[in-house]
Amino acid sequence: MAIAYSASEAAHRYVLDEVRAADRDRFLATLFAPEPQRRGLMALLAFDHELSRTRTVTREPMLARIRLEWWREAVAEAAGEGRPRAQPIVESLSETVRRHALSQQRMVDLIDAREEEIDGALDVVSAGHSLADLQLAVLGVTDQPTRQAARAIGAAWLMGEGPERTALLAEARTHRPVDPAALPILLPARLLDRRWPAWQKPLVLWWSARRGRY
Repeated sequence: MAIAYSASEAAHRYVLDEVRAADRDRFLATLFAPEPQRRGLMALLAFDHELSRTRTVTREPMLARIRLEWWREAVAEAAGEGRPRAQPIVESLSETVRRHALSQQRMVDLIDAREEEIDGALDVVSAGHSLADLQLAVLGVTDQPTRQAARAIGAAWLMGEGPERTALLAEARTHRPVDPAALPILLPARLLDRRWPAWQKPLVLWWSARRGRY
């Protein structure tokens, strides 16, 4: 059983800044979660972003695989009993994994999906479902309707515009009732319905949260 671990405030601030810059839409939605769940969700989004950068930081497949292997080792350390490696995202992720007893396998599934992307297309279903399951664990949500909605939204988020994304969003909204605690990871669906101006997005999310809609 993993021992408790607390990341530094500097590590949490780094993660917050990274997610705000790289994934502003989901960053805004995550702000509707209470602490410490908010920090946990930010750590997962930062982790997911680092994995998604693999194909852009190097075009050499071997180097890309080495990078992902580094993350496999980091995840194992994050879930272990010792101190994680000194990297702010890993440190924040380690606190999240141990606090919420996250599945190491689901994190590895995210890494595996990005490894498949090196030579082909990303498996958006595997990647979207894996991240959704981890986020739900942070939020303490376990019911099936909410899980199915979150998984559909997670997959839709990774898709380009088109009928498949529309179908996934429609599917997500058929699963009711959902646990209101999951709204911070369901709300991004509202931002996929149309191209909102940046200044409107916080208002869209706030109004949707007030109404419990996604």
